[in-house]
This record gives sequence, C-alpha cells and structure tokens, in this order.
Amino acid sequence: MDLLNTLVDKGLRRELPTREEALAVLATSDDELLDVVAAAGKVRRQWFGRRVKLNYLVNLKSGLCPEDCSYCSQRLGSKAEILKYTWLKPEEASKAAAAGVAGGAKRVCLVASGRGPTDRDVDRVSKTIEAIKEENQDVEVCACLGLLSDGQAERLRSAGADAYNHNLNTSEGTYGEITTTHTYADRVDTVQKAHAAGLSACSGLIAGMGESDEDLVDVVFALRELDPDSVPVNFLIPFEGTPLAKEWNLTPQRALRILAMVRFVCPDVEVRLAGGREVHLRTLQPLALHLANSIFLGDYLTSEGQAGKADLEMIADAGFEVEGTDTTTLPGHRTDARDEGSCGTGGGCGSGSVCGPADGAVPVPAEAADAAPADGARPDLVAVRRRGAGTDLAPNA
Repeated sequence: MDLLNTLVDKGLRRELPTREEALAVLATSDDELLDVVAAAGKVRRQWFGRRVKLNYLVNLKSGLCPEDCSYCSQRLGSKAEILKYTWLKPEEASKAAAAGVAGGAKRVCLVASGRGPTDRDVDRVSKTIEAIKEENQDVEVCACLGLLSDGQAERLRSAGADAYNHNLNTSEGTYGEITTTHTYADRVDTVQKAHAAGLSACSGLIAGMGESDEDLVDVVFALRELDPDSVPVNFLIPFEGTPLAKEWNLTPQRALRILAMVRFVCPDVEVRLAGGREVHLRTLQPLALHLANSIFLGDYLTSEGQAGKADLEMIADAGFEVEGTDTTTLPGHRTDARDEGSCGTGGGCGSGSVCGPADGAVPVPAEAADAAPADGARPDLVAVRRRGAGTDLAPNA
C-alpha cells in the first residue's frame, strides 16, 4: 500500500503524517490489518528495537474521587464495587513497588485518586518516592496525582520523581461530554508544568468511549504537540456502576489499528500498551508488541490484569526482550534534547481517576466466556482488583 510505505518513510524520519493519513490508518480493513501492523512495526523497531519496558502501578489511594470522569470506577457517584482506602504509608507503598520491581518492572507508577494533591499530599508522596528509591536505586518513579498547582512538580522532582503522568484522554472537542468537574485545558496545563519542572512527561488517551476517528486523531495530534516522552494507550474498561458501562465499541482489530496510528504519529516516543489490553486485544496482545514498546505488568488501579508471569512469557514467545535498567528507553536524540530543555523532535510526540491510567482486567475461565452476549460486550472480562496494594493479599506481578 502506498499509504503504508509513506507512513513508514515518515516514521523513520520522525516526520508528522497528515491528518488524512492518520485517519486512513483507522479506516483500513481487517484484510489489511497485518500489513498495517508490519508497517508500524518497522517504525517501532527503528527507534526501540525489540525491547519492551515494564511498568508497575501502585494505587496509593483508591476510590472516593470528587471528579466525575465518566470512564472511571473511582469517580464521584461510582457504584462500582472497587477497593476503597486512604493513603498507603510510605513503607507499604515501597513494599508494593518491590513486587513489581522483582517481576522485572523498570518504572513504578504511583497513582492517587483525586482532583489534585494538596501540599501535604506532595510531602507524603515525596516520602514514598524516597522510600522506594532507597530500596531500588535504579528504578524510575512516575507520580500520577492529578492536577498540579504551581511548584508541586518541582517538589516531586526534588524528592526523586523521574516522571509525571497526566492523560488528555480524549479530544478537546468532546472532553466536556466525558468530564465536567475540570477542563481539557486543566490537563494540558498540568502536562506543561511537569515539562517545565524537568520531569519526563507522560500523557496518553483512552479509546473506546464512543469517540469518532476524528476525535482519536485530534487527541493523538494534540499529544504530539505537547511532546510527552511516553504515551499510554488505554482501552476503556466498561465498569458496571459507571456511566460508560455499556460502551463496548472495540474489537481486537480496531485496538491494533489505533495503536498503529499512534505509532505513526509518535514514532520515537515510548508508546505504552496500558489499561484494557486484556479485555479488548485478548489473544491478539502479542501483535500489539510490534506497535507498543512498553506495557504495564500485572494488575491495574482497580481491576485485575494478566499475571506478571504470563506477561513475561508473552514477551518472550513473541520474540521480544524485557528492557533492563541499564538501557535508556528513549532514542538518544530525545534524551539529549530533554536534557537541553527542548523537545528536539521537530514538533515531537509527545484512566482511572483524574490522575491515572485507565483500568485493565484479566480474562476469566472459559466457561464464563461462553456466556458473553452476541453484541461484543464482554463484562465477564472485567474483574475488580482484590489483591496487592491496600489488601493483605499478594499482588500478581
């Protein structure tokens, strides 16, 4: 296909595709899917080889969020029967993080529900970061605490944080239909604050909320303009008890096309396969590794993920390797540019609650899958997390 050859050439040059080209990727047929994956895979391998970075989520504070994000099981008014607990103590969070690091995680993502942290919360998270770094000096720590006030990003960086996550989630044009308690501009402002403080910015999207192809392209182009170092691609988990519980809009093929489009628009950025991969990609997860160079290991914020051992086996079986702590994730031109305080990409590319990644879920036994309705909905695949952080049970990392 001329389209794919053009997109590969542009990706290898870090050149921005046109909107029409990005939309054309989403419009390809299932018959063309493997060609699309192969083309985007060339771009992924150019910048990241066959390495897969592992990330591990620690939910520091679960539930009872005052924001009304429609996709979130922790939202105001949520009837989802998730774990609810207040702040983990630094030693508890460090212990939870250690499980992910032992499973191979290179980055630990500290997430807390809420609109944004108070200065006291920043102090608390700073102590947690210090506790984690004390035990695991080489691990990266990403904070994900919601909307930041002036000076808070700098304080987190001083405490040892390496990165800050705040997702745009959807296009500016449709954001008000998803959330009313804060704005799209608020989210952009927080990503910019993280950038300005010298933190590695992490910002992504949630697909499957009923958005159009144009919305998906809008948000991914907006992310490229914001220039985060990592772009998590979440797929909506339609939690019972949330307004989007009936939104089952994705097929495995659609999810792969979305990932390919993100890779073409953001060629040299850490594209992370995030929440919902088990639910929507299912047996096609290994194909997604040809598009994304980063995944979450084990469970998510409020839902269960694929077992860590299964993640590692999937990576190995697909012919990829886990990225070590002695390897720099991003290509040299990006790390050099960030050290100098600019994006250096020529317009580079760069959830759960207001602050976090969307939740994922783990497949259940085959007998439950047999009961799935014919319309594509698979509520049987959504399992609430009952282990790990905030419980007495071991995590599945």
